[in-house]
Amino acid sequence: MKNIFSKKKKTTENAETVSLEINGMTCSGCSSHIEKDMNKTKGVFSSSVNHETGKGEFIIDKNKLNRNDLINAVNNVGNYSVINDVEKEDCCASDDIENTDKLESYNKEKYNYDLIVIGGGSAAFSAAIKAESLGLTTLMVNGGLDFGGTCVNVGCVPSKNLIRAAETAYHSTHSNFKGIKPKGVDIDFAQIIRDKKELVSALQQQKYMDVVSDFENLTMLKGWAEFVDKNTIVVNDKDTYTATNFVIATGATTNIPNIEGLNEVGYLTNVSLFDLEKKPESLTIMGAGYIGLEIAQAYSRLGVKVRIIEFTDRPLRSQTSDITDVLVSQMKSEGIEILPNFRAFKLEKEGNDTIIHCNCPDGSKTQIIEKGHIVVATGTKPNTSKLGLENIDLKLTEKGHILVNEKMETNVSNIYAAGDVTNTPPFVYTAATEGNTTVNNAFSLSKNSVDYSSLPWVVFTDPQIAGAGLNELEAEKAGIPFEVSKLDLTHVPRALAAQDTRGFIKLIRNTETDKLIGARVIAPEGGELIQQLSMAIKFGITVKDLAESFYPYLTLGEGIKLAAITFGKDVSKLSCCAS
Repeated sequence: MKNIFSKKKKTTENAETVSLEINGMTCSGCSSHIEKDMNKTKGVFSSSVNHETGKGEFIIDKNKLNRNDLINAVNNVGNYSVINDVEKEDCCASDDIENTDKLESYNKEKYNYDLIVIGGGSAAFSAAIKAESLGLTTLMVNGGLDFGGTCVNVGCVPSKNLIRAAETAYHSTHSNFKGIKPKGVDIDFAQIIRDKKELVSALQQQKYMDVVSDFENLTMLKGWAEFVDKNTIVVNDKDTYTATNFVIATGATTNIPNIEGLNEVGYLTNVSLFDLEKKPESLTIMGAGYIGLEIAQAYSRLGVKVRIIEFTDRPLRSQTSDITDVLVSQMKSEGIEILPNFRAFKLEKEGNDTIIHCNCPDGSKTQIIEKGHIVVATGTKPNTSKLGLENIDLKLTEKGHILVNEKMETNVSNIYAAGDVTNTPPFVYTAATEGNTTVNNAFSLSKNSVDYSSLPWVVFTDPQIAGAGLNELEAEKAGIPFEVSKLDLTHVPRALAAQDTRGFIKLIRNTETDKLIGARVIAPEGGELIQQLSMAIKFGITVKDLAESFYPYLTLGEGIKLAAITFGKDVSKLSCCAS
């Protein structure tokens, strides 16, 4: 990374400034288009174009380009045309401007940067990478979590590392085969956490900081950004920066419920829990969404007594009950206590214990004693409170997310948003796509849209839960004629050979077109199946195509073929590999 002006063309005493009125510009992408093309033109030192005023200012080398040449060059960019050129004092040809720095100071009178990215996670880095490829001067301002954001620091990377460590411990004490009797496992909890920290540090450096280390147009700044107006932010209440376009990618953080005494007794979130090197005696996890469930199973398998309090009727309420029934059965078999329809309303300390006062499903009240830690996993909230969005009238959803359309545009023309701070699906891979899309759409005439209709996702419990497209409830709500095929893993030879038949594969097809419109899988390593099903949905593959394709025998993937056949046949009456 270098100073953003490091790639500016060096001026000479022959510099001349020409102002032009340009017709045909409708957005910031138009002005950026003209600037980029003109900056590549021989004899042009720099360009500054404003689509709102219709004006453009160009600093040219008089020895290489005259005014008429400049006008012709602008007229050859897209569908724009110069309607008037205005004489202006040749301020840059005087002896007062003798070096590049002074010219740069002149250029900065409009905006410091082409782009300012607020945030430092996946969406922000994706935006910065795209901006660098376009030669855009970019400032990334990041507060809160370190650069890299949630995924690498406190989310995907550490959680999946701990989940895999926990699986190793679990399989050292549990066997599906009668002839194999595990002898137990010695868990060095502190070493597991230290290894996790080393992995996080390594990937944060390799996959984020090293990636942008040689970017010539990117400046990275730690601090809290607040909008003053739609082109200006103030960082840490003291330094102001301006830009043509902005990308807000500030992510989300744990939503802390308003429960009496919670702050006084103290609590952990995934951020603080993952750094504890001393194994907790026990955990009470508040919330049974995917974060709470992944934490619960991982820490339980590492030898921690775990309880889950969930205020709805079952864990992972976003999924149908047949899926959650399988998962609940597995978790209970591992000794995890699950309390659905329990709502905590007060917490207090009694010695070293925490007393959790709850409303019970039958309307009565009870007290739960927690000797270890309280972990809050009650969903997330978008990080928007410190951005000064009221100063630019940026629209939010009812839940506080930044409202964007499929092009990642907000209601303010030069401000885009991406990642968990928006009303889009909250995944690191969607955030990366969205970050790239924001920059493309901000600085290009061709606008890209993000399509989530075949989006694959995975919950990394054991068995894993995975999905793509619609489930049956969503298909019914959308008014789509559909049919469901559900294949228990007891019919999949791979699962039988592994003596692990937990779960099923469920396909949803449009009965009028036979096209696959949705899929749900709950199975050991079930997440490895979902990409194929996502691609089938995206490209309009029919169930007939799935049923008639070749699948290698004794793979879990063969279950997709069998589930497709199940729409018309009873697979229990077919021989192995039969169609």
